[in-house]
Amino acid sequence: MKLLTVSPILKMKISLPGLKKHLIHRDRLIQAMTAGHNGQLTTIIAPAGYGKSTLLAQWAHESNERCAWVSLDERDNDPVRFWRYVAASLASVLSGQQGDRLMNHTHLLPSASIETFLDTLISELYEEQQALNLILEDLHSIHHKAIHEGISYLIDYLPEHIHLFISSRTELPFPTMKGMVNHEVNHIGMKQLEFTSDETERFFRHESDSSQPRLSPMQLDTLLNQTEGWITGLQLASLSLRAGNDLEPFVEDIKGNQLLISKYLFQEVIGRLPSEVLTFLLQTAVLSELHPQVCDAVTDLSESRPMLEELLKLNLFLVPLDDHHTCFRYHHLFSQFLLDLLLREYNGEYIKRHRLAGQYYISIGSMDEAINHMFAAQDMESAVNLLEQHMQTVLERGEMATLLEWFDRIPSQFSITLEMSIAHAFIVVLAGDLERSEVMLSRIEETCAALAASDRREQLRSSILFVRSNLVFLNGDFGKWFAFSEGILDNLLPDNPIYYQFDYNRREPYVRRTPLGMKGALSADTERIAHLFTGVLESHGWEHSLMNLYVKQSLCEGYYEWNRLTECRQLLAQIRNAPPAKETMGLFVPLHITDAKLYAAEGKFHLAHYALDEAWTAVLARKASSWLAPLKAIRCMLYIREGRISEARKEAAGLPISVKDRPTYSRETEYLVLVRLLGKQRREAEALHLLELLKPQAEREQQRSSIIEITGLQALMEYQRGQRKQSLHLLGDALRIGAQNSYVRSFLDEGEDMYQLLRLYANHQGQEIDLKPEQHQLLEYVRILLEYFPDYSQADPSSAKVSQPVLPEQLNRNEMNLLRLIRQGAANKQMAAALGLSEGTIRVYLSRLYGKLGVTTRTQALVKAQSLKLLED
Repeated sequence: MKLLTVSPILKMKISLPGLKKHLIHRDRLIQAMTAGHNGQLTTIIAPAGYGKSTLLAQWAHESNERCAWVSLDERDNDPVRFWRYVAASLASVLSGQQGDRLMNHTHLLPSASIETFLDTLISELYEEQQALNLILEDLHSIHHKAIHEGISYLIDYLPEHIHLFISSRTELPFPTMKGMVNHEVNHIGMKQLEFTSDETERFFRHESDSSQPRLSPMQLDTLLNQTEGWITGLQLASLSLRAGNDLEPFVEDIKGNQLLISKYLFQEVIGRLPSEVLTFLLQTAVLSELHPQVCDAVTDLSESRPMLEELLKLNLFLVPLDDHHTCFRYHHLFSQFLLDLLLREYNGEYIKRHRLAGQYYISIGSMDEAINHMFAAQDMESAVNLLEQHMQTVLERGEMATLLEWFDRIPSQFSITLEMSIAHAFIVVLAGDLERSEVMLSRIEETCAALAASDRREQLRSSILFVRSNLVFLNGDFGKWFAFSEGILDNLLPDNPIYYQFDYNRREPYVRRTPLGMKGALSADTERIAHLFTGVLESHGWEHSLMNLYVKQSLCEGYYEWNRLTECRQLLAQIRNAPPAKETMGLFVPLHITDAKLYAAEGKFHLAHYALDEAWTAVLARKASSWLAPLKAIRCMLYIREGRISEARKEAAGLPISVKDRPTYSRETEYLVLVRLLGKQRREAEALHLLELLKPQAEREQQRSSIIEITGLQALMEYQRGQRKQSLHLLGDALRIGAQNSYVRSFLDEGEDMYQLLRLYANHQGQEIDLKPEQHQLLEYVRILLEYFPDYSQADPSSAKVSQPVLPEQLNRNEMNLLRLIRQGAANKQMAAALGLSEGTIRVYLSRLYGKLGVTTRTQALVKAQSLKLLED
């Protein structure tokens, strides 16, 4: 089973476009773009035909800065596809290793939110300090609200060295007022893009060099006045004049009316073209890219290259898509004119050419393009057949919006099979539209119930059960699942890989963090469903299906959390022996992490490290580098639990994180280990800062296990720094969520510090009068938790202290002397004289001392030394 079907990135969409020959250089606009480059955002907004894309390409070629380019179109109205292209574009201009990491982050989608993906992308960009420009061309093509919100979020948190350029025909669909107030947004609008008299004169001077009669100043003024500086109108007028027309038709009633001007002049231009050129234009109008191979496929020509060269000579609105001028597209206005003409006067040709284009893309394996062309050709049978074949690939890419858009293009009068209807419902479930999917499933269930008994009916009901199982993992409606499953479980006949071989985990170190794992929700109902479901699958020979193994792994992690370690170990053995568990890293890594935690819970730390070694070796062998950091973080956590702080610190040094970061949900496992390490070093303020940034992200993802862990750590850090009231309040929050899911190990694994804090909480709550029923239940939950802990010292919890922190690295003699001199109030010069060292050396020694103590000032150093009793002698 492949880890991930990589989305086919069309290189032309992320390549810097080539420049036309004899381009009119627009110095004033280039200067305006450069001047506004100190801010975060430049917008170029004007109607079609004002040279927005040409200006952007011209600036990018001349800027001597790295430019990541994305050409957008209607097909990009899929959040996963959109951000994958943005990541691919950025990766293409970054260093190889960082670029690879950036692309790996797209595996977060669609299971995590767009904001979570963007947090990770932004964090990656902060590591890159050199100037970089991201250019989004034709944003007006994007109407998906989630993408708009994502771009707005990106703008708000973009690193200072990253500049975003956006071109659009319409105003941006998100606010930029914040940036305008802070002078971070540079707007270039239609008036600025209009050609000036000088630019118009230079444009026609060049055109006249190529056989066009030179225009007088008065004619140029008339032309500029009629077109109002619209460059496409000037180009059309030039073509019309070259064809022998005059300026008479430019009368006052069409002044500035771009629709009338373009319609009139396009007709004038193509009306004088040779018939073979016009035929070629019409036959290729359906294409979004023009190169000899695809043109050969959709036209009646056997060799299209000469015709493309002829179009270049005629300057017929060909836009180069690369520097080598091997691939082109028609200018958007010209393309729309040709398509309108084709539809209006040659409807049969429109359908025929789209079908030929679809067949060409099928032949080269570009199924996305093939499906779009078949839909445009109204060939529903071919389109639906292709969709059925290609659906699993697009599902594995996570592009749910694309699949939904294709399904929505199927007319209601076109009958699709019940199998395809169920697949449609499955995609709606995965897309998160729970209400719509429930309606669809109920309708399909009614239809299936009316079918005569047959193997097909049972197969359909089996498929429905799979889809409903996914739905229940998202909405928690267990009653609906039990009602439908009753009576059909024994006849379950799963045979569709789209359901039982779907890879549910691309990135998470714990399966219970995925939607399939219900993001940490645990209950007797989830356990019962898991047993029923996996039992039936195994009775029908599907014990090695990914669906079965993922449900088992999620249940296995649940058993660990419930501290039912024997059942956890038994289930682990079953999963380990299944071949897909060795091939699918989304199973293999979580399995070995659970194995390591089990051994650690039993006190067998050497075996826990061995389990991590086994996972590490497999990940390296498969070059699945995205799994290395979580494995390193888990090892670091084991060291902390063992009290091997020095080793933990060395392990953490190899993680791509820092206390200065803006932490991201996708690296939560790593940051929570860093938090624990900071706590051991008595750097509670820094630890709490990281937790405060992580917690809203966990809440946004509705990740119960994360919220409990983060809130529990907040309570420990607050208690450690003496904030008893705040600590107990936070612990209560963690306990309330934990009680709802019967969590145990999330508290137990924090060790004696958590034990003492829980005892303090129990004593404090036990002294309260008139406890509410829920408070009584919470208190009983705490007492149950305390029974799981080892027999720690029974000291009075009201005076209990969190275990005394130790320095990860002992201070040497010089550093101890420095501490004593700091206590005496000595300046650097006095220290140098006392120790016989230079002031420069003193500064170096002080820096090392601060690093070991985890502080940044002399006062902090003295406070830390006092808490560690370093100067008591």
